Amino acid sequence: MAKMKLTSHIKFDLKFDEEKLQKDLSVLLENSWIPHFNKNNYEGEWQAIPLYAPDGDQKNIFALGNDKSLKPTPLLSQCPYLEEVINSFKFPILSARILKLGVGVHIKPHQDHELGYEDNNFRIHIPIITNEHVRFILNGERLIMLPGECWYTNVNYTHSVSNKGDIARIHLVIDGERNAWSDQLFFSKAPKESFVKSPAKMTENTIIRTIEELKRSGLDKKSELVKNLEVDLKKLRSSIKNAPR
Repeated sequence: MAKMKLTSHIKFDLKFDEEKLQKDLSVLLENSWIPHFNKNNYEGEWQAIPLYAPDGDQKNIFALGNDKSLKPTPLLSQCPYLEEVINSFKFPILSARILKLGVGVHIKPHQDHELGYEDNNFRIHIPIITNEHVRFILNGERLIMLPGECWYTNVNYTHSVSNKGDIARIHLVIDGERNAWSDQLFFSKAPKESFVKSPAKMTENTIIRTIEELKRSGLDKKSELVKNLEVDLKKLRSSIKNAPR
């Protein structure tokens, strides 16, 4: 029996209005962009504007949930169509951000921590502005995401992005928590059995960088997550040390 292919990405049948997305984006462009916190992972201008954040703090672009209640930031009230798009997803929102990849930016190959559908947390991309020279590589495959489309990407897999075009690449990026509504959406496009823990593992450097960024973020009560990552790091180092040579 052939082994079932695991699902690393999905292009959903959902389609959003490109013109309305860009109209709301024009309002946000007048605001200050915040550099992405993981500065070891990229070269150039990678910036964010939060639309959902802990306590609605529009200066907090950190993507992982925490004990503070997630609320819309004041900026979202100025963007009725973006708010409509986000509200159309009937799962708990963990974060919603506008992410901008500037001209010439390269995000180095890396993996995120437990952000695949099988982990009960997941990431959705809705491109607003892009160009044909953007290269998003996920698990060795190039994904071409066009404005108004809706994509799931399992960023547990190694991925990288570069923008060699002459305009910025700007996406609405939503992190969600799995529920019955999202199950119906996902399983309409891929078998339930294809969402299992992938063989992809975080590298030692990725775990170290993640721990450093969590500590640097200064968010409350992250110690349990850091502790778990430190255990993973210890196990990984032990497995490398004891591996047959």
